[in-house]
Amino acid sequence: MTRPLRRFAAAGLVAGLSLLLAACLISPGKFTSALDLRKDGRFAYSYQGEIYMLGLSKLAEMGAKADAAKEWEAQPCTKDDSMDERPCTADELAQQKSDWETQRAAKAEKDKKDAEMAKAMMGGIDPSDPRAAEEFASRLRRQAGWKSVVYKGDGMYVVDFAIAGRIDHDFAFPTIERFPMANPFVMVNRRADGTVRIDAPGFGPAGSGGGMNSFAQLAALGAMSDKGGEGKDAPKLPVLEGTFTLTTDGQILANNTDEGPVAGPTGSRLEWQVNARTTAGPTALVKLGN
Repeated sequence: MTRPLRRFAAAGLVAGLSLLLAACLISPGKFTSALDLRKDGRFAYSYQGEIYMLGLSKLAEMGAKADAAKEWEAQPCTKDDSMDERPCTADELAQQKSDWETQRAAKAEKDKKDAEMAKAMMGGIDPSDPRAAEEFASRLRRQAGWKSVVYKGDGMYVVDFAIAGRIDHDFAFPTIERFPMANPFVMVNRRADGTVRIDAPGFGPAGSGGGMNSFAQLAALGAMSDKGGEGKDAPKLPVLEGTFTLTTDGQILANNTDEGPVAGPTGSRLEWQVNARTTAGPTALVKLGN
């Protein structure tokens, strides 16, 4: 990579990190998920498998590497009457370096504020603390429905989640205590006319704007940050692979499965196979009541 291109890549990485710090990067990995919806309003939802949370400390680490690799370089000086280059004077070089040091100090202050923002987003958990991953797991275990949460390293948690109730309100998974920015895998919305819309953007492609999209952006930024352009600093992308099943005794008005509903002992069944080739997140519309 040429020096100007490398400088551009580092600038792009820093800008990208600022954007990614504004979102919680959560993605499914290998999983099995199911939603059972009864026409009297009862529901049960479950998710077993992997959940990846990109450690914000990894973002900070990548940003620090990009910043550390950037050293002051003298910029060319030009003649007053043309754009031809000329040797810079000692005063001009001193001014250039002074300006660069001022900008570097401003960036250090911004990085400090970004770190404080990241901690606030995680409900007070410091993402740079080595104990942050387990502290996050402990917080999930306190919430209803999280039967098991085990941290396996590299941002991967293996979880067993199951919850039941009445769909007289909207439902989303996952929701995380004091962590309002989590992107939902599954959303269930009750309409005033008695229908229920089910969307699973987290089980869709990167282009749907879910967690996988954020991971893909970070992988690209990691490749830019690598001096050789091989992406060695980028986190490994999760393998998206699983099934999402909807069973209901209500009336299925719409869905985007390939096969459509299949009759079963407890009502109709819809099943989506989710993987890297999935072109759209699962969606369905179900009419409750008699």
